[in-house]
Amino acid sequence: MSGETLSAPTQADRATLRLGTRGSPLALAQSREVAVALEAHHPGLRVHLAVIRTSGDRIQDVALAKVGGKGLFVKEIEEALLTRRIELAVHSMKDLPAHLPPGLTLGAITAREEGGDVLVTREALSLDELPPGARVGTSSLRRQSQLLHRRPDLHVVPLRGNVDTRLRKLAEGTLDAIVVAAAGLKRLGAKPAQAIPLPLDVSLPAPGQGALGVEIREDDRTTAALVAVLEDEASRIAVTAERAFLRRLWGSCQVPIAAYGAVRGDLLTLTGLLASPDGKALVRDTLTGPALEAASLGTALAERLLAQGADRILRELAGELG
Repeated sequence: MSGETLSAPTQADRATLRLGTRGSPLALAQSREVAVALEAHHPGLRVHLAVIRTSGDRIQDVALAKVGGKGLFVKEIEEALLTRRIELAVHSMKDLPAHLPPGLTLGAITAREEGGDVLVTREALSLDELPPGARVGTSSLRRQSQLLHRRPDLHVVPLRGNVDTRLRKLAEGTLDAIVVAAAGLKRLGAKPAQAIPLPLDVSLPAPGQGALGVEIREDDRTTAALVAVLEDEASRIAVTAERAFLRRLWGSCQVPIAAYGAVRGDLLTLTGLLASPDGKALVRDTLTGPALEAASLGTALAERLLAQGADRILRELAGELG
């Protein structure tokens, strides 16, 4: 495995693969994880990391919900795939929009790391122990809505930047706590002294959180065969249901949506949530069904939430967004 900046297309040599990745420490750690696994499974294969700077990396001072959402982190990478400058890309599944561009597909979804969120504090305090008016930083409307639903007295502060940046801002003392993905901390090897996992009934994760997606071109059978060894069936089933739920609810960074699926044997249990950004309105439900019908289960759960009041929340959000 080696690193390189993105260059002009060259004649493809399938003893090598060019893997497109963002340049953040977490993105590089995730991409190296995939590259090492591919080289281990395929002796003689070389995977080169091609660092691509995305719009989301360039725009750091505005909340994602106001500048275009998750797609900002993948647009330029997907363009590189479609123009054949790279053969594959690695994304956090939670960063992928509900719909992939025509011509692209997920060649593999890796085994999921911890899917939940973690509260990191400057003092050894749980969420319920934070003082009234405590300042909690997060980049996610999903996290914001659930925090405020449980603790409406908190002051939630928009917080962008990579994990190291967020931890540094916490240490500087302007925040009392931050909420980040458990998987991100683990992949970076970060071990904050005061880190408390948030139960799923307190902070349900984003669809796909904790899993990595390996995106390839639909017509690239050679790369498809190489990356197939990374596929994890249980992760594919759970993420398929979560993303079907997301699609039915027109999910984006502008809508606080959460979903988490758990596979046990032949059954899939899916929990989903939709809320208003202020946390005052929140609809949540759970469905269990055959794992082989993951997409249908996700859609069915979304329909149940719509019938329970999620449709009203979506209409109100659409009116606010103009």
